[in-house]
Amino acid sequence: MKIGIYRFIAVCGIAGYAPIAPGTFGSAVAIPIDWSLREFSPLWIHGLGILAVTLLGVKVASVVEKELRQKDPSMVVIDELAGMLITLFALPVNWLGVVIGFLLFRLFDIVKPYPCRKAEELPGGWGIMMDDVLAGLYANLCLRGASVIWPALLV
Repeated sequence: MKIGIYRFIAVCGIAGYAPIAPGTFGSAVAIPIDWSLREFSPLWIHGLGILAVTLLGVKVASVVEKELRQKDPSMVVIDELAGMLITLFALPVNWLGVVIGFLLFRLFDIVKPYPCRKAEELPGGWGIMMDDVLAGLYANLCLRGASVIWPALLV
């Protein structure tokens, strides 16, 4: 692949070029992708899709990081895409659940509870991706817990 394709994938088209909060825009890209996976594929394909995005993200993030000579460039938002897909994975959420999941993911991505911040120390694209993967896992678990108390989050 040429460097332009790597960058296009790493920034999720144009989301990473948002002048303010590119990570938030990258997270938002996940919502229609999650909906498509949820509507048109079985759960195991949905899971494989998330795994593929994550592994592809490791590769393209590594390349773009080297190209820019910058640790975890803010324009790389494929990590937010993967984290948000993980947030919503295997949950029968309605629109309210998606909004709460989005807010939870953004909170965990920004605050970086242990071991999210530690995961950033991994080399290259692994460090870029893994903190968001963990933030997505935290958000998914919190959304599951919240749905027990507040069933209106689910379909």
